[in-house]
Parts: sequence; structure tokens; C-alpha cells
Amino acid sequence: MEKVTYKLDTFEGPLDLLLHLIDKSEVDIYNIPIKEITDQYMEYLDAMQELELELTSEFLVMAATLLSIKSKMLLPKPPVIELDYDDYMMDEDYDPRAELVAKLIEYRKYKAIADHLRDKELERSLIYTREPEDLTPYIPAVIENPVKGLHVADLVHAFQRALRRMSSRNMVAKIRKDEISVKDRMKEVVHLLEQAGGKLLFSRLIDHDASREGIVTTFLAMLELMKVKVIVCFQHRLFEEIVIQAREEGNAHGFSTDEISY
Repeated sequence: MEKVTYKLDTFEGPLDLLLHLIDKSEVDIYNIPIKEITDQYMEYLDAMQELELELTSEFLVMAATLLSIKSKMLLPKPPVIELDYDDYMMDEDYDPRAELVAKLIEYRKYKAIADHLRDKELERSLIYTREPEDLTPYIPAVIENPVKGLHVADLVHAFQRALRRMSSRNMVAKIRKDEISVKDRMKEVVHLLEQAGGKLLFSRLIDHDASREGIVTTFLAMLELMKVKVIVCFQHRLFEEIVIQAREEGNAHGFSTDEISY
């Protein structure tokens, strides 16, 4: 048994199939050989049924329409009846294919437009579009005029104010800095120890408004007093207050500061 293979194209609808058959047969769309086209259309539907493909109602409606047109074309023309001139001309020129031809022409026009848009879509899909970037950093910086909006009178007034400020700066004041030597500070520490009963906290030696020089001088005075064995310093615990205590064997009144020159 000979095997028959069918190769069917996919059509979007019955009008698409009819245009394919007309173009394949190379016939004039305005003068469709309805018998040949109808036979080819029915063969296509038969092939779809043999392959158990689903036939939509649109294809079946078009098949009925083609058969109706084919039967009208095959029937003999009715006898001529005397009518008005306009009615006679209308019956004489009537073509059963006219409505179908009009639908096919309109469908071909929209199909051509769809094909054109599809080609444009494909052409556009081949173009890579880069996302817009912020070009603000590339804008040349415009330096504004610092004296924009100022007049000569404004500059004169500013110059006069500057002269007045300069005249007030010419006043010179002499400030004498009170300095204390390490020698004098050593004597003050010993005196404070005697008033406190021989024991004193280091923080009591530093006033709240003491300068940096005063703090350094006090610290050096303590070191010198420890060196000559007049006082001893210790802490009960780490990071606690430094305790200054006079040594019992030390001579607080008779210690010499001759070797200290600062």
C-alpha cells in the first residue's frame, strides 16, 4: 500500500488560505475561477480531517460560502424579466463572487501591512539601545562672578569699612605673662603639704583654671621633691588619685633648690 504524506502549512484563517490558493494558482483575484479554488479548498479540509487536525467553524463557514457561490455560478441564468432600467442593470451586473473578492482584497491589504510591521519589528530587534546615562559630570563648570551685582559704590563702602577696621588694629597692648619657676612651685607644694597635715591629693594642686604651663610646672616640682626625698607619691589602686605624702625622714624645711635652675 502506497503511503501518502501530507505537508500542510499553517494558516491564520480561511481568508489566509484562500489567498494562498489564489497566489499559488496565479489567477486574477478579481476573476476567481471559483470551481478550481473551491475544489482545492475542500481538498485542504479533507487533508486536515485525515490528519485529525481540528477544524474551526470559520473554515467550515467559508467552505459553505464557496459551495454556495459555486452552485450559483453553475446554475443557468433565469429568464429575462422586463423591469425598470435600473433594476435590470443591477441584476445583469450581479456577480456572486463580488462580496468574497472585496473581503479578500481588504484582507490582503491588512496582511501586507502586518508583514511590513513584522519586518520593521525584526529590523528594530537587531539594534541594541543603550540606557541613558547621567551626563551631568561632563557639563563644563561655569565659575560665577564673585562680584556679580555689585556696583562701584558698594566696593567703595567696603574699602572704607576695611580702613576703619585697620585703624582700630593699630592699638598695641602689652600683656605680661605671670610665670612661676619650678623652685617656687616646690616651695608652694611643701607649704600646702604642711597645711594638709603631710598628705595631699595631686588633684588638689591643680586649679580648674590652671594653664598647661602651670600643670607641667607642678608635675616637675613633684618629681624634683621626690628626687631629693622630700615627698613620696603612690596610688591605692590603678587609675585612682595620686597621693602625695611627706617623708618622715625628709627635711621639708631644709631641702636645697640651688641645683634647680628652672
